[in-house]
Amino acid sequence: MLHEILLSLSGHPSPLLRNDYSDPEASSLISPPERQLLDTAAHLSDLHCKLREQTSRISSTHPSAICRAVSTAIVAVHLASFQRKIIEVEDTILRRDAGLVGAYNIVPLTAVIGQFSGWTRRLEWLWGLIEFMTADEGRQDRLPCQAAKLIDRLRNELQTGYADVSETSRSLLQVAETSWLKQVSAWVVYGRKPTVGGYDFFIREDEEEEPGYRIDYDLLPSFVTPSAAASMLFIGVSINRARSRASTDLGASGLSHLSSQHQELARLSSPFNSVIFSRAITSIRYTLSRTTLQKLLPLARVLEILKVLREFFLVGRGEFAIALTQQADEKVRSRWRRADNLAYEKRSALGTVVVKEGEVSAVLARTWAFLVSMQSQHADDDEALELARDLLRLHVSKSVKAVTPAKGSDHAMNKILDAIAPTPFRNLLFSVPVTLTMPIQYPLDLFLAHSDLQIYTAINSYLLSVRRAHLRLTDLWKITSLRRHHPPPPRAPYGNTKSGISKTRLLRERASLRSSIMRGTWSTSSAAIFFLGETEAYLQVEVVEGLWSHFHGWMTGTRESTRGEPSRPSTSQGALPRINTVDDNARLDSDESPASSQDTQPNHDPQSLSTAHRQYLGALTRRLLLTQPAFTTPLYGLLIQIDHLVALVYRLHSVWVAADLEADEGVVDAFSNLDAEERDVRAQLRGVERRVKFGIEDVISALRTLSLDSSFVAEIEGEEGTLEDEMDGDGVEKYRPHRVGGIDRLLMKLDFGGWFGPPAVDRPGRDDERFS
Repeated sequence: MLHEILLSLSGHPSPLLRNDYSDPEASSLISPPERQLLDTAAHLSDLHCKLREQTSRISSTHPSAICRAVSTAIVAVHLASFQRKIIEVEDTILRRDAGLVGAYNIVPLTAVIGQFSGWTRRLEWLWGLIEFMTADEGRQDRLPCQAAKLIDRLRNELQTGYADVSETSRSLLQVAETSWLKQVSAWVVYGRKPTVGGYDFFIREDEEEEPGYRIDYDLLPSFVTPSAAASMLFIGVSINRARSRASTDLGASGLSHLSSQHQELARLSSPFNSVIFSRAITSIRYTLSRTTLQKLLPLARVLEILKVLREFFLVGRGEFAIALTQQADEKVRSRWRRADNLAYEKRSALGTVVVKEGEVSAVLARTWAFLVSMQSQHADDDEALELARDLLRLHVSKSVKAVTPAKGSDHAMNKILDAIAPTPFRNLLFSVPVTLTMPIQYPLDLFLAHSDLQIYTAINSYLLSVRRAHLRLTDLWKITSLRRHHPPPPRAPYGNTKSGISKTRLLRERASLRSSIMRGTWSTSSAAIFFLGETEAYLQVEVVEGLWSHFHGWMTGTRESTRGEPSRPSTSQGALPRINTVDDNARLDSDESPASSQDTQPNHDPQSLSTAHRQYLGALTRRLLLTQPAFTTPLYGLLIQIDHLVALVYRLHSVWVAADLEADEGVVDAFSNLDAEERDVRAQLRGVERRVKFGIEDVISALRTLSLDSSFVAEIEGEEGTLEDEMDGDGVEKYRPHRVGGIDRLLMKLDFGGWFGPPAVDRPGRDDERFS
């Protein structure tokens, strides 16, 4: 009987243990206590058989390499230990050891079964783990067990409170984490995905993503932080690309980092600690940066690209905004003139005035030609301009999909893209969606992503729209005949006659009447210019320049000792003040702080720069209020009304010019009724003036609401961290966005003198006038 029990425990089915003893004759042979002991042995035998069967199937067919490794470890370690225990008990009986064999060679069944008392809970726990690994097999709607879930379960089982279960879980966790670390090693050391069992590896290939790879956060074990996962993605992608270009970029020196990476990973011990693992990955990233990436993407190259983004996408170079706006307006006017020159029967709605892709590219080409001509006049060798000419492109977005920013696998960037208001500022330049873009080529893609460029494009459309409205309003003052007109009397002797005097009186009465008609337009335009000027100064000087100076100082290791009120540089030709460039900032910092010139530049790796850059972009979008539809929507409506106001002023001027030719020179246009057209334009002009004023009031009201919004203020106030206490692995300061701007300061400037007064919300007919 004992031999049968031991064979059954070894995994061989036995009728002795599987008999239910329901027959009265059979039950009389075995007492109830013995039947209970045999049930315990049968339970252990059944668990042993099922474990061997299921582990064999998992080890041969499961798609996860980690699950196969754990299943193999269960057989090779724990079931083998159980088998050795059976042999040990059998050897003890055969040797007639007094621990089991009593007097007269009697072996108590209780003592034999008691030898396996510690294995019941362990085998039951192992069977529960096997059921967990096979729970989703055969289901179409769910994938089989994945490594991350298995590792998390094993880590949780360490805290059960049972020593034997904790020891078993620890041994299996070591196998699982070691197998998982081998997959990670293939990625962070050689830049290759695991060729075997990569079913549940957290790095996924995706051709639609920016680097060609993405992170599946559902496949990450709980001890891996998002920052460590992002570092591993960056390391693998960088090595992958560096190896593909090793013959031209790296040579043999590109492989010098392998030994140090192996050492960092070899020092990790299971169970992995989240902090220690993150430090090891960070150390590998720094080593890779110092040995390989520093040659591919030096800091000077990053600063060069950021300078282009600052000056052209963030409208830091005012002459670019002026030239692009003027060339775009000229292209649109030429299309309208071409439509007017067509015969009436040949006109086809607005099809003749729609701007096409080639014309948009031609506008940018003429803009570059204008800037180059200015550069040649000043004999200034501008490398940023030459680089921008090679990189920047102006495109027409022909579909909603092209207009909507594409999202990647970076959760932080997706959050920023989701927060940007969908207000279509890109429609204002050409009346069609137009975006300023730039191709991202290797090795810049190690630092700059397409999602970053989409944020720059959105900010560029926003800032350029405000700048364009400001320029168009100030251009109205160039129409001298509207702004001031003092008709001189006719020459003598005709000027001394009655007809000459009457004509002089007629011309001056006409000028006086038109001046009175335009008085409201000039006052409204002046108020709008004041509003746009102060708003633009806040956005450009306070926010963009403040954040850029601090970010540039962090990258180059030059920090401002004190931050005073930024001065507004003088402008030429009505251009927006050209904000300090990289070289200007470095010179100013060195002048303000002599000690700063002696500091060495921090050795930022590309991922640290990329992470800091995205934090900078996130702070920039929030500080520019681009994430607040309550502000951008009324601002967009105001810009549209300003365009309407400018168009009506030009139209009224053309009507008056035609009327003067008809009255003074006898040039008559038989197809036009100038008096009726003038009345119509003047009526529309009065309505647009009111809507512009109401639009400004709405924008100011939105600013007041934001200034009182506690959630918005808390979000802005929480951007800046403690720089002195937050260091990375090499003791370099982590970037935290600088606290700049402040809506209250802008509101104080806009409210100065009460030039508009409180918004008249309940004014009769206000909504009808605003949106008519």
